[in-house]
Amino acid sequence: MKLIKLTLIIIFLNVTNIFASNEDEFVRWKSEFKLIALKNDISESTFDKVMSNVKFLPKVIEYDRYQPEFYEDTKTYINKRTSKKKQESGLNFYNNNKKLIDKIESEFKIEKELLLALMGIETNFGTYVGKMDILSSLATLSYDQRRSEFFTNELIVLLKLIEDKQINYETLYGSWAGAFGYFQFMPSTINKYAIDHNKDDYIDLKNNEDAYPSAANYLKKIGWKKNKPCFYKIELDKNVPKKYLNVSAKKLQNKKKLKYLKKYINNYSKLDFLDENLISAIITPDKDIIPDAETLNPAYIVFENYEIILKWNRSLRFALAVCTLKDKFKNEI
Repeated sequence: MKLIKLTLIIIFLNVTNIFASNEDEFVRWKSEFKLIALKNDISESTFDKVMSNVKFLPKVIEYDRYQPEFYEDTKTYINKRTSKKKQESGLNFYNNNKKLIDKIESEFKIEKELLLALMGIETNFGTYVGKMDILSSLATLSYDQRRSEFFTNELIVLLKLIEDKQINYETLYGSWAGAFGYFQFMPSTINKYAIDHNKDDYIDLKNNEDAYPSAANYLKKIGWKKNKPCFYKIELDKNVPKKYLNVSAKKLQNKKKLKYLKKYINNYSKLDFLDENLISAIITPDKDIIPDAETLNPAYIVFENYEIILKWNRSLRFALAVCTLKDKFKNEI
């Protein structure tokens, strides 16, 4: 899908500080955004029907500014999302959907434990998919300056999916950030990777028959390698150069073969079963985020599969939690 250039978006959507905004400004934004939608092949009838009840949601801005990935330390974040209760819920879900889950694993070559972990962390196995009006959430975040370009694109993609009758706009309730369904797909992810696996001419991401295959298809297409490592916790030598310590999920820097980085790992003997030619990186997820966090602790050696989870969600802690829960399921299923 071709979107108009960023310069036009900036011209149309440049607004004053969001917290000083009022309803009149949002109404004005919506009329200006309509011009963008029409230029991106959204019909006027679809826009008017779908966007007529869209509202500015101040709560969405609060959520955007205060996300757990940015204030919880790694241990707390992971423990909350990989608890014994979470594991029990996952095993119950698997036992109730075993035939489908095993079939999807065989078809897409994606471990069932990984799919269970992602669904468990994203929506507690479909029991909490979010109650926010996704159209209003995306419109609010598009109107906001902080990440306007990203959310404007997502809103246009969603309108196009509605225009093409791939999604029923009346069902669009999900997360504050605009994610939808059992695996919390953003509109662009739906557009690229969601599939009508049960062949009923409708992609329903709140139905396991479409949601599970869509998640597996997504992971397969972005490069997940079955039965390859994700990460291991390590103890770093105090002399490790700082350039090898990744604190941001945006892009892992200074990746090396494991045989090069092992000299900085004090407990490497526990990892000597690994292929030393694996491309790896070191992350220290608490540093620069958690006040007074130690520079070298906690630390992890991460591999290509870990980066695949970062493509799903750009959070160092999220990827650690997913792979941790995956391993816990592996010991139970």
